[in-house]
Amino acid sequence: MNRRKFLSTAAAGLGASCLTPRAIADLLVIDTPHRAEATDTVVLGKTGIRTSRLAMGTGTVGFGGSSNQTRTGGLTRLLRTGYDRGLTLFDTADSYGSHPEVGEAISKLPRDKVVLMTKCDERDPKQAKADIDRYRRELKTDYIDILLVHCVTEGDWTTRYRGVMDVFSEAKQKGIIKAHGVSCHSIEALRAAAASPWVDVDLVRLNPVGAHMDADPQTVISVIKQMRSQGKGIIGMKILGQGAMRKRQDEAIRFALGTGVLDAFTIGAENDTEQSDLIKRVAAA
Repeated sequence: MNRRKFLSTAAAGLGASCLTPRAIADLLVIDTPHRAEATDTVVLGKTGIRTSRLAMGTGTVGFGGSSNQTRTGGLTRLLRTGYDRGLTLFDTADSYGSHPEVGEAISKLPRDKVVLMTKCDERDPKQAKADIDRYRRELKTDYIDILLVHCVTEGDWTTRYRGVMDVFSEAKQKGIIKAHGVSCHSIEALRAAAASPWVDVDLVRLNPVGAHMDADPQTVISVIKQMRSQGKGIIGMKILGQGAMRKRQDEAIRFALGTGVLDAFTIGAENDTEQSDLIKRVAAA
């Protein structure tokens, strides 16, 4: 008798008074675990946005208008290769300097099959509004799927940057963006994001060793659970701890998958070999 048949028989024998339907269901799925794939289609919270589990990051050591991906060249080709492999979430930001390469990549792809996420560093509402139009020109697209207020550290950001948030909300109403949110870089900012109904998507730092994170992993996970209970889409970043776990990638990826709190996560491959390796590691984890 296999385990499924045994558990089914045992559950039936115990009767409804001993086991609830949910308890029986939990027993029956013990031997059928889901194997996660980088290319699995996931839904980001209540946004309705469907994308791959793994995002293609373009901002490794990204600041001042460049990143490892833009400095080494070949990013456009790498993004198209990733798309052919089933990766549909393109992660970029104004400060990475990767908009032109990302725009060139998606210009030759079915736009409705690609999810484009970028980030705005501007805190002045008027300039933020102008930047959104510039982003669309650079990215060669009429709309942006996910736009985030980038690198927020202030605990009062939902009041301090209300003007920028209103600009994003207006853009969403016009169909210029589909969802808005924030990239958090402090536990205070993360908690404010959890409390804000304005946040559709949160980009949150998470890895098992707490490297370049807002707080220790369990504290961050507890806040993420609050976000998930409200239907916010959760995308993980710093999965490898900004290089701290580069030699412990399998452990980091297992952790990201095992927490059960991330809809998707972003890792920045710098070449074809790294990208292929990441896809394999997610499946193996």
